[in-house]
Parts: sequence; C-alpha cells; structure tokens
Amino acid sequence: MRPLTVIGNWKMNGSLAGNAGWVKTVCRGMEQGMPAGRKFAVCVPTPYLAQCGKLIEDCSLAFLSWGAQDASAHVSGAYTGEVAASMLKELGCTYVIVGHSERRQYHHETDEQIAEKALQVLDSGMTPVICVGESADERNSGRATEVVRGQISKQVMVLQDRLADCLIAYEPVWAIGTGKVASAQIAQDMHRAIRLQLAEFDEDVASHVGILYGGSVKPDNAVELFAMPDIDGGLIGGASLDPQDFLSICQA
Repeated sequence: MRPLTVIGNWKMNGSLAGNAGWVKTVCRGMEQGMPAGRKFAVCVPTPYLAQCGKLIEDCSLAFLSWGAQDASAHVSGAYTGEVAASMLKELGCTYVIVGHSERRQYHHETDEQIAEKALQVLDSGMTPVICVGESADERNSGRATEVVRGQISKQVMVLQDRLADCLIAYEPVWAIGTGKVASAQIAQDMHRAIRLQLAEFDEDVASHVGILYGGSVKPDNAVELFAMPDIDGGLIGGASLDPQDFLSICQA
C-alpha cells in the first residue's frame, strides 16, 4: 500500500528565527499524534537546510524529514551556483523537488534536464519529487492530459523502472499560488491518467509510485483530495508556511 506523503515547499521564504519557530510548532503538534502510516517533510531553501535539518533531527520523529527544492543535473564541476545531489545527501535530505513549474518557467528547464536531475537524486540515495502539470491555456484547449503524458514520457525514457522509487507531483500550473484549485475529481482524473500511463510501461512501477497533488492545497480541501484513490498526498506551497495550516493538512 502506498503511504500518504505530505511535503511542504517553502519556496524562497524563511528566516533563521522564523524557521526555528515553525519547526518547534510542527514538532510539538505532531508529537500529539498523527495518522499512522504517513510520511511528512518540508523542503526549504538551501541556506537553511543545515539549520532545519538539525532542528527536525532533534525532534526525533521518524515520520518527519526534510529536503531541498532543486539539485544539479551534474555530479560536480565548474557549475557556479549549482548544488550537487551528493551535497544535499550529506546534509541529511530525504527528498529533492525537481522540475517545479517555477523552475520550468523562469529557468527554462526541459523534461530531459529534469529527468537527469532526478537520476542524480536517485543515485545519491534520496527520493526525487518530479513535478508535472499543464498551464491554463493547455487545459482550456483540451490538451491537459496530452501535455502531462508528454512530460511523464520523458521521465520514463530516462528513469525506466527507477520511477518506482520516485514521487510524482501533479501541479496544474493554473492552480499554483493563484488561490484556484482543481476539484478533487479533476485532480483524481489526472492522477489516474498518470498511473495508467505508467502501467503501459510497467504495472509494478504504476502500483508503487506515489503521486502527490500540488496546487493551492489548503486545510479545507485536503480531506477531499486525499480521499481520492490515486492521490497519495500533497506537495504544499503557500499553506506550508503557516505551521498550523501545515499540521491541519498533515492530519487531513
């Protein structure tokens, strides 16, 4: 059975003092009890990985971990400003987000580059969270499933059966940071389409890979989203900045 996984993505937010308060609040809330069999994590900006990692480690909660928001497609070398997956592993990361729509949009990352990043994350012993999703124009023109299938196909070509060790995050671009949210049924339909596409390649991969939903997940819609059979948790953006909202989503 696939565990329900909830991962916060702080994006470019945080401060040393604020981070400490967030971790303290979340750890205290989770110590009061969380639904069994779930996994939780927060992906923070690179400068805060060591701080947040130490704070979360001190919580001693086996189901709470931390991760990064990106990794290089290269092992090492003359790539100023990039961070190798092996470096993130040394900092104790469990998860690394790759291919977030903001990286695709602002840094023009391709599906091939994203797959190479995921491969580096896997080779370093961590779990890549591979983001896919369509724009508003692509959905309105009836091409949403076609676009997402194309993004998944590139991952299959590079990662093959190693996709079973990844997480896929479906994040409709039109619902990220906009306050809009795909209905639970719209999200389920796309998650199902992704799983069926993976089954065409390998049914074992399809049954094992966790598919998260990302796109304005809030405490008031998380219950309905997480109840869907092919939605295995969430990649939480803005709502993860508020520790109480994050806790409520984790408990959904």
